[in-house]
Amino acid sequence: MSPIIYEIIAGVIIAIGLLVEFYVVKNKAHAIKSQAQEESNRLKEETERDAESKKKEAILEAKEEVHKLRSDLEKESRDRRNESQRLERRLIQREELLDKKSDMLEKREESISKKQQEISEIQANVEKLYEKERQELEKLSGLTTEDAKEILLEEVSKEIKHESAMMIKEVETKAKEEADKRAREVITCAIQRCAADHVAETTVHVVTLPNDEMKGRIIGREGRNIRTLETLTGVDLIIDDTPEAVILSGFDPIRREVARIALEKLIIDGRIHPARIEEMVEKAKKEVENDIKEEGEQATFETGVHGLHLELIKLLGRLKYRTSYGQNVLKHSIEVAYLAGLMASELGIDPTVAKRAGLLHDIGKAVDHEVEGPHAIIGSEVAKKYRESGVIVNAIAAHHGDVESISLEAVLVQAADAISAARPGARRETLEAYIKRLEKLEEIANTCEGVEKSYAIQAGREIRIMIKPEEIDDAGAIEMARNIVKTIENELEYPGQIKVNVIRETRAIEYAK
Repeated sequence: MSPIIYEIIAGVIIAIGLLVEFYVVKNKAHAIKSQAQEESNRLKEETERDAESKKKEAILEAKEEVHKLRSDLEKESRDRRNESQRLERRLIQREELLDKKSDMLEKREESISKKQQEISEIQANVEKLYEKERQELEKLSGLTTEDAKEILLEEVSKEIKHESAMMIKEVETKAKEEADKRAREVITCAIQRCAADHVAETTVHVVTLPNDEMKGRIIGREGRNIRTLETLTGVDLIIDDTPEAVILSGFDPIRREVARIALEKLIIDGRIHPARIEEMVEKAKKEVENDIKEEGEQATFETGVHGLHLELIKLLGRLKYRTSYGQNVLKHSIEVAYLAGLMASELGIDPTVAKRAGLLHDIGKAVDHEVEGPHAIIGSEVAKKYRESGVIVNAIAAHHGDVESISLEAVLVQAADAISAARPGARRETLEAYIKRLEKLEEIANTCEGVEKSYAIQAGREIRIMIKPEEIDDAGAIEMARNIVKTIENELEYPGQIKVNVIRETRAIEYAK
């Protein structure tokens, strides 16, 4: 064959190969395109499904949020509606109350207006009768009203001063005769009115609990724990609705202290049962006894009083748990010992006896709830029992005037006792109230005419007034004292009594040249 035919055949074969290759490539491209189209469709469908799922989730979350907001809004609106209804009911009740009060006021105004009208009519009739009587008296006496007033005033002013002074003197004499009886009535009334608050304040003690569950443990099964504690200490346990607190009530302060210490130990320990309670009460008693002894020894050490019997020292320690009008009796006894010793030193006598008597003067208060009688007499018998000297025994018995004083020391103890009790702040009276009372006393005296100077002395128990002798005579001085007493009784509140001492002094002064 010729070369041209070979070339033609080769060209045809190449063309056929190109066609085949083109066809294969075309089919592959079509297949790839179809595959890509399918993949695209699949991704699109998945995307649409995810979007739909997320859309549904978002709608559900939105619905839940809307539902929650709607519930909160409904609750808030319901609360506001209830509050508004409550306020509306209160307003309606208040309006009804105001209506009732206004009706009562209207009725009272009508009644008052009627009474005022009746009083006006009666007053008019009285004035007519008075004018008629006055005219008849003027005709009979031949004097005008002004002339008669002047004559009467002159005569009365001459007689009234002396007569009023004598009358006041007579009334005062009668009042002094009845003073003891009236004083007993006043003291009884004061005790009756003040006893409740004083007893409540000085006969209870509050013990703090860690939690309210402890109350049940203190009570115990069928109340056995609380009964055991009350039986052993002699103190009542009051368990009420007060949160985290129990109240111990008892008239004996030492028993109350034993109960307090025992209960606090039991609370800390946590094991609360009858055997443990008995053990803790015994420990508390020993602790209180030691404390009493230490307090008594400390008091003797502070005052420098030595050689006391051990039982007297224990009785002194017991006074730590005793109060009188809010004043601690042990501190009061130490103060009286100091004061008595100082006054004895100033007078040049041995202060040792005065201090000893001052420290022991209220020893009877340690046992006065166990023995009948005044604490001064009880204390003197106790001191005599433990071989104190006769001067000490008499000073204790005489410090309230129950017996007569036989020594200077007894008088000093009586004075020191009064000073300690009467000083500002000792017995339930603040310094501010004390100063105001003294200032008010002087102010009342200075408002009277003819007063030159006034001084509140003796811790407010006496007001001393200097008057001008050229303006006030003796009868006027008596009358002034009486008027000041009435003003003090009406305007002031004070313990005991206040002495009003009006002094009128005339001095004649000349100079030799």
